[in-house]
Amino acid sequence: MKGAQEKPRNIALAGNPNVGKSTLFNALTGMRQHTGNWPGKTVEKVTGEVVFRGHRVELTDLPGTYSLGGGSEDERIAAEYIASGEADCIIAVCDGCCLERTLILALQILQRTSRMVLCVNLMDEAKRRGICVDAEKLEQVLGIPVVLTSAGKRKGLEKLMERAIGLKPAEELSIGDPILLAEELAGSCVHVKKGDENWRLLLDKMLVSRRQGIPILLLLLLLIVWLTVWGANFPSRLLERLFGWGYLHFKRLTEPWPWWLSGVLVDGIYLTTGRVISVMLPPMAIFFPLFTVLEDVGYLPRMAMLLDRPMCRCGGCGKQALTLCMGLGCNAVGVTGCRIIDSPRERLLAILTNAMVPCNGRFPTLILLGSAFFPNAGGALIVAGCVMLGVLGAMGTSGLLSKTVLRHESSTFLMELPPFRRPRFGQIILRSLLDRTLKVAGRALMVAAPAGAILWGLANTPLLRLLTGFLDPLGQILGMNGVILLAFCLSWPANELLMPVIFMAQLGSGNLQATHNAAALLAFGWTWQTAVCTMVFTLFHWPCSTTLLTIFQETKSAAKTAAACFLPTAVGMMLCAILHMLFKNFGA
Repeated sequence: MKGAQEKPRNIALAGNPNVGKSTLFNALTGMRQHTGNWPGKTVEKVTGEVVFRGHRVELTDLPGTYSLGGGSEDERIAAEYIASGEADCIIAVCDGCCLERTLILALQILQRTSRMVLCVNLMDEAKRRGICVDAEKLEQVLGIPVVLTSAGKRKGLEKLMERAIGLKPAEELSIGDPILLAEELAGSCVHVKKGDENWRLLLDKMLVSRRQGIPILLLLLLLIVWLTVWGANFPSRLLERLFGWGYLHFKRLTEPWPWWLSGVLVDGIYLTTGRVISVMLPPMAIFFPLFTVLEDVGYLPRMAMLLDRPMCRCGGCGKQALTLCMGLGCNAVGVTGCRIIDSPRERLLAILTNAMVPCNGRFPTLILLGSAFFPNAGGALIVAGCVMLGVLGAMGTSGLLSKTVLRHESSTFLMELPPFRRPRFGQIILRSLLDRTLKVAGRALMVAAPAGAILWGLANTPLLRLLTGFLDPLGQILGMNGVILLAFCLSWPANELLMPVIFMAQLGSGNLQATHNAAALLAFGWTWQTAVCTMVFTLFHWPCSTTLLTIFQETKSAAKTAAACFLPTAVGMMLCAILHMLFKNFGA
């Protein structure tokens, strides 16, 4: 076969953020993708394989950048790759809705190599807004192939690949100033029909204004948390009953086995993983799609713009607000997302404080305790309050660090507000459920199974009682007890294990066959004050093992990783001790 023998062609995609470059990459490669890091860098490198009409193509998705001359790591990687000549062709992706701005990077690439195809993407959206792009005139002026595409609808992709594979060296073009040429080309090649765009401007002004934007932000947060809490109740109970039914059958099946083997497999591994799935999977399956909808329609950059001023007062920037939002799904993802922050000082601030925002693994604990002990206030309201407390804790700690050990001038904040887009529900479900929910659930189960075996062993030996007794004095000072502190320590591999570990340790039998509600916790001596202190410490304690490993990979510093572990723990211990003192002195 022709494509099986020849050397694969190297084609790279380059472009600004929010021009549909990743959508184009996914449409071309499908599931044939590989993820790694650029040599000697922490920035992710995504490559994919395409076979087009017998030709093998290796496609590389370059980091999204606004220019090739900036100081960020993404810009340096893109510039070095283009200058290396490794690619047989560079596909410069532009946005048909705002061609003038996105064309600047394409012209900078054309200054460095003539082996380029210009891809004007998002033409379906441009058409809806009355924008027409004259591809023939662009091609005539620039002397390179120009292809109009709509990657989301898979239109123009065949022509794009055909022009990229059959690319012939073009004559060098004297570009001069890319900004002036982009303005000139947009003026002569883009035609706009007059339409009513006032609603978009009004909506933008509302979302980024403090008077209207902050209430909208709080209402959206409350709505997402309420839908997550309310929607997760029934499937969680259903899964709990399903695993309870399975427990009885497995218990009968393993009766002839040695008691210790049956205990480790059924009471330890099976029940621990069952509890993790039933408590954690339903909230994730609801929260991630809702969060992805906000991401898809373009709300998150507006939220970052809205929070830029308060974040600047705390020594951070608006981009830190985006990384905090990422941390709501997974703190490890939030830490990785801190790469978008250009200032090393502000990036370190964001990394050190990201774990103060509750990740998806901590939501089940907050939801359970909030709805069990404060049913009148509503679990959603309590959990939303916890999220806001986490954000305030991150901002307060950032402010303290920026005025002490990380004192420096604030950097400028530049962020593009992408146009509002219709949510692509098929891709949202695929991305949120498969790529996020199942990925996080799989990580939790990988540690839940061995942790279940260890916990069963501890619960059936005097060691568990010794450890809880040792930690009890400190736990009492913090308004909790030794069992709860030990559970926090043992759930270090995954925060999802906290409540299952507490129930197993309280029962003292290595068996998780108990109801997770206020009645069961009251039987263990819990009060609403205990629940409040546990929820506060759930917000502010050391990050999970995956997050700490990610912090070390991003900072390459054991001291900074230790600081990221110490800071939230110190805040949590201080708050819990103050709360316990107040409860005790005022008789609450």
